[in-house]
Amino acid sequence: MNGVAAAPATRPVQALRVVVTGQVQGVGFRPFVHRLATHYGLSGQVHNDAGQVEIVACGEAEALRSFLAALIAQAPPLARPRLGRVESIAPLRSGPFRIAPSTTRADRDAHLPADRYACADCLRELFDPADRRYRYPFINCTQCGPRYTVIRDLPYDRAATSMAGFALCAACRTEYEDPTDRRFHAEPLACPVCGPRLQFVGAGRRDGDTAAALAACVAELRAGRIVAVKGIGGYHLMCDARNDAAVHRLRERKARPHKPLAVMFPTDGPDGLAALRRDLDPDPVEAAALLDPARPIVLVRQRVGHALSPRLAPGLVEIGAFLPYSPLHALLLHDFGAPLVATSGNLSGEPVLTDEREAAQRLAPVADAFLHHDRPIVRPADDPVQRVVGGRARPIRLGRGTAPLECELGVPLDAPVLALGGESKVTLALGFGRRLVLSPHIGNLDSPRGRRVFASVAADLQQLYGVTAVRLLADAHPGYASRRWARATGLPVSTVLHHHAHASAVAWERPDVRRWLVFAWDGVGLGDDASLWGGEALLGVPGAWRRAGSLVTLRPPGGERAAREPWRSAAALCWATGREFDRPAFQLDLARAAWGQGLNSMPTSAVGRLFDAAACLLLGIDTTSFEAQAPMQLEALARSAAPGTATPLPQHCDAHGVWRIDWRPLLDRLLDTTVAPPRRAADFHATLAQAALAQAQRLHEHAAFEAVGLGGGVFQNRLLCDEFAQRFGAAGFELHLPGVVPVNDAGLAFGQVVEAAARQNAPGPRP
Repeated sequence: MNGVAAAPATRPVQALRVVVTGQVQGVGFRPFVHRLATHYGLSGQVHNDAGQVEIVACGEAEALRSFLAALIAQAPPLARPRLGRVESIAPLRSGPFRIAPSTTRADRDAHLPADRYACADCLRELFDPADRRYRYPFINCTQCGPRYTVIRDLPYDRAATSMAGFALCAACRTEYEDPTDRRFHAEPLACPVCGPRLQFVGAGRRDGDTAAALAACVAELRAGRIVAVKGIGGYHLMCDARNDAAVHRLRERKARPHKPLAVMFPTDGPDGLAALRRDLDPDPVEAAALLDPARPIVLVRQRVGHALSPRLAPGLVEIGAFLPYSPLHALLLHDFGAPLVATSGNLSGEPVLTDEREAAQRLAPVADAFLHHDRPIVRPADDPVQRVVGGRARPIRLGRGTAPLECELGVPLDAPVLALGGESKVTLALGFGRRLVLSPHIGNLDSPRGRRVFASVAADLQQLYGVTAVRLLADAHPGYASRRWARATGLPVSTVLHHHAHASAVAWERPDVRRWLVFAWDGVGLGDDASLWGGEALLGVPGAWRRAGSLVTLRPPGGERAAREPWRSAAALCWATGREFDRPAFQLDLARAAWGQGLNSMPTSAVGRLFDAAACLLLGIDTTSFEAQAPMQLEALARSAAPGTATPLPQHCDAHGVWRIDWRPLLDRLLDTTVAPPRRAADFHATLAQAALAQAQRLHEHAAFEAVGLGGGVFQNRLLCDEFAQRFGAAGFELHLPGVVPVNDAGLAFGQVVEAAARQNAPGPRP
């Protein structure tokens, strides 16, 4: 700004230096500031400064006041700005407002943007034959396109993204440098001349022409074949969702016999959901979730007489549905003209694949063809999943468009920590100061690739935010891979009980509650008595939880095998109540003998095992191929019946002062063959909700609490949560189900950080 003519002395001029923090990277904030400053006739500059934005603005006092107000009120839709520091400085020489080069510092204040769906303006251009980006699969602007999956480092500039290798052509350069253009400083900017391209491989051909590659992919899909398609955060395995044979082949090849497959529908009609509504019946909340900027997968009920393959979600009434979120998906669905299966391009349980060579090798037994592109994916981001429970769309899995999730802690951490979650549905959480950052879904840690990606995300998250953890937070279970990894780093490790982490994740959303009763119900997690918990009622607040309630334990034979073999839980319930359990296909004599001697049949209070047992007894589900399959099918069965009737379950206080719900009277109802299975399933859900209410009422007599929270994977069950809401509401209790962080194990890392922050401020020695 030196060398520019000075402002007239007669004009009263002031100057401000403004620091803006929050979500201001990758959301078009600097171009917005430029346009705003120009509108108010201000001189000065704006630049990225280590994750925040610094503005120097010079002009008349009234113009500066209006500029500051509009800076927050009129910010771009994707921005979440906060005024950090505003200070007066000496007036500057006048001149055009400009975007200055970014600067970096070691103490960066990074806020990483999530990937965004193709905006309406870009989609209009995508299908406009007169536009130079007509049918270009990588069209984007400052308000849409990839962010998290292409950023290598901050501050967010093109040179620090995977687009650095694509030099802008003259036309794109003009748009990039024009303050009046909506692509002004759009870092992933590209066009057919200078940007990424598609490549089709398969059917005996290899085609690097983008249009031809897209046409070949659509032809393969129409022929009933399976294509691995590279998207924003990884590969999808895609096939015709109405072609039963194609879906069957996909299941066989991927060794995924039962787990539901997500379906992507063409955007159609006035609200974009006309095509989807021909097969599914979304309620208004589900419809709004489908159209959310994150474009998540949303669980939606199937219509009677729908045309989708019955193999998409066997035994269930809902389909995981979503809309195209990238221009490539928009073109594919438009050209195909019907819904497509779009399931994660991975091997079962592993993180989604992102690299062309690795995908070609590992997915070769599954896919008939590949649609690659040459824009590198820096880090994986699977699709987010949501389900409407209690009238609100709640996350089941965080991913592309919803993560990294940045939140604020109620109390600051005294040193940076990295929380490692559990063993399945793993996410990582970085805590520093008052900030908590939760990573996208990683997956399970039972494969070498899962553990490699876990380690990579752990390093990447710290590098991006410029924070080095000095302590790790891990689940208390010594056998978890995340715990073993923590020990191998040599860093100090603090452990957090599985269900304490669930409870703290719940409590974070309501800091006004001074004392909680949280029902932490799930499969299993290690308790402080070295037994397997999973049906707990915890009193207190983060950092000070007390186990006040639980279930009478059951002892499934076979140890950890019970998680995938519901017959073991059903047998344990029957044998414990003096009943016979008949399954000719299994070696019941050996199992019963071992159970009778207490061999490999560790006691557990897990509600998840009760669901497994009920599904076995009512639906004949002896073995499962994916986690929660039995409870999901049991819920679907129950939803086909009228509201259930609760069977009273007794309680007693054990030697440790823990009130235990006795599940044994449930067996009479579950085994009553004079009642139809759907009704018995509905009664099972009602009985558990009523038993929890009775437990809460009993505990409230001895220790008052302000609100009841629900945590753990069991509470992904919509019917069960509805039963809780109805019964607890009628009894006058305030009930809270998380809506920001997944209630399942994907929220464990989040809860571990909340718990750690609370512990360091609690009296007494630290764990």
